[in-house]
Amino acid sequence: MRNERQLLTLLVCLVLGIGLTAAVLGATRASGPDGTSHSGTNSRDYVDIRDVPSGPREPSATGPDASTGTVTVDCGRNEERHYNEDNIVVSPGLRSGAHHTHAYVGNLTTDAMSTDASLAAAATSCRGGDHSTYYWPVLRRTDRAGSNPHEGSAGHGNAGEILPEAAVSVEFRGNPVVKVVPMPRFLRAMTGDAVAYTAPSEADVRARWGCSGSPDRSTTRYPRCPTGERLTRTLVFPSCWNGLDTESPGHRAHLLFPAANGVCPQGTFAVPQLRISLAYDVPAGAPVAVDSFPEQRHSPKTDHAMFVDAKTDAQMAAVVGCLNAGRVCRT
Repeated sequence: MRNERQLLTLLVCLVLGIGLTAAVLGATRASGPDGTSHSGTNSRDYVDIRDVPSGPREPSATGPDASTGTVTVDCGRNEERHYNEDNIVVSPGLRSGAHHTHAYVGNLTTDAMSTDASLAAAATSCRGGDHSTYYWPVLRRTDRAGSNPHEGSAGHGNAGEILPEAAVSVEFRGNPVVKVVPMPRFLRAMTGDAVAYTAPSEADVRARWGCSGSPDRSTTRYPRCPTGERLTRTLVFPSCWNGLDTESPGHRAHLLFPAANGVCPQGTFAVPQLRISLAYDVPAGAPVAVDSFPEQRHSPKTDHAMFVDAKTDAQMAAVVGCLNAGRVCRT
């Protein structure tokens, strides 16, 4: 009798041990030992938008020299599905140098081998004939398999269905303190920090995430939006030019951000401020991940965007004139 009870006890312990091991392994597969999900993102990267406080308001215009206009450039929402793993700003001439996929509007031929001349001659998705290129890393649903060549990982850990942009806004704004001067043609610009996850500071983290129903709330985390609302990304570019260069080592020194009140650093001049706003239809609770370098773990803080100005002098003059006159314009 005692042997039977001992055998029964042993069997129960064995079953419980197997169940506990399976549960632990399942949890590890689902979230990883550091909280990382199967998509590569971390559970701490998400936040309910209702838990995000309202942000500070845009600086208001001060003084008679403020340039208060806006210019919206209609470039579509990448209906052409222009994607590649190149980065003409950071790694020109290097195919697949980005190690992640970018989505584009504007210039329809932009890739690693583009030149100023090829950009000026190419077709564009912008209705007003703006040949500039605007691009950013794609956003994916990681719970769905992709179906096109850019939806495999290609060895870099970026996989899943690419979410098409439901809306794209390309907008130029003035400066709340002074009149703006023209950008030089073929100016290269970037915003955000593609290596923010491993960077020693977050000084270059600029992109903000949000939900369409709460435009006054933004975060550097992936937002959980209420049902029926779109997930949004806002990418604002630096707008204080050194007056000399269209590019610089590190891609930042020639074009700086103004202070919170809109004042540009000494020795720089205010140029039109580019703002790219993106919106996506994402079902509530669906896992998302922005494309990134493998070691950046798809952190939302690594979101970034690039721009090459290929407007003609006349087109740029029209933008500057509208901003400085305080008008609302569309091109």
